Amino acid sequence: MLEQLGALADTPWIYVIVGASVLLDVFLPVLPSGVLVITAATAAAGSAVSTHSGTAFPQMCALVACAATASVVGDLVAYRLAWRGGDRFDRAIARSRRLTTAQERLGTALLRGGGALVVVARFAPAGRSVVSLGAGVMHRRVREFLPWSALAGLSWAVYSVCLGYFGGKWLGATWIGTAVSVLALFLAGAGAAFLVRRPRHIEAEAG
Repeated sequence: MLEQLGALADTPWIYVIVGASVLLDVFLPVLPSGVLVITAATAAAGSAVSTHSGTAFPQMCALVACAATASVVGDLVAYRLAWRGGDRFDRAIARSRRLTTAQERLGTALLRGGGALVVVARFAPAGRSVVSLGAGVMHRRVREFLPWSALAGLSWAVYSVCLGYFGGKWLGATWIGTAVSVLALFLAGAGAAFLVRRPRHIEAEAG
């Protein structure tokens, strides 16, 4: 995979692939969009070194912009779909105690201005899906949700791209560098999942 992405690192196709993956994983959280972003960043960094083309900064900025934009667009699509199909989503959420609890916490956080929960949840496994769909089901106003979604998408994109870039720079554009960067992403996800389960701390910091 690293070799294939390395060949695409200097073409527009890398942004199409990354953008599509990030956009769709709000509906299919099993898609490894974070892994793909990291791998693409590692491949772009390795390509810049191997071709002596200088800095990979422009490619990194483009990857951040692509991933962040796709993240926000995917969030908004999920939000609007959940808004229009609220009853069906309510019934689906009611069947899961975890989703019901997450929905209640999200509503409380948004009402109190504690949108930090939206940012933190972006790093947690499936957290983005729960937040985007939950905000739509609860008919939260877009101005309450969109700024935090944008901040969440940008934060996640910057973090993922930096992991890939510095992993490739320090450890080389190899599977080892990619694996270490992906491990750091998963650790951040585990930490985010822990914080989401303790929303009072997040709300206190945001308030």
